[in-house]
Amino acid sequence: MSLEFLSDEWFAKVKEIRDGAGNVEAPAALADLVINITVNADGGDKELALVGGMIEEGHHADAPTTMILPADLAKRIFIEGDQSAGMQGFMSGQIRIEGDMSKLMALQTAQPSADQVALMKQIQDVTA
Repeated sequence: MSLEFLSDEWFAKVKEIRDGAGNVEAPAALADLVINITVNADGGDKELALVGGMIEEGHHADAPTTMILPADLAKRIFIEGDQSAGMQGFMSGQIRIEGDMSKLMALQTAQPSADQVALMKQIQDVTA
């Protein structure tokens, strides 16, 4: 079953997968990290947050940083794990940052835990 990236059904399935995984250990660099993400999608902007290395629907009130980017690039970075797409998107102006840009450095240097890798594989498997 493949669900459209950022659809209501996709967010519900991601939450179900995340909840089923229990307490997923995140590397120290990601544990306290909260970044809001606004994705420019065909049907309008979608808001999500990266909280402790996990994707959540909606923005987080206390996030010091917001990343704004197109849907195809968001999928490559956050679902496919393509870090080079993030650098290329930033350098080409496709990614805009509001707030504390230094918080993004943790994303570049942190290596996901084995639990996070397994969780992301499950999310990849349900994402169209």
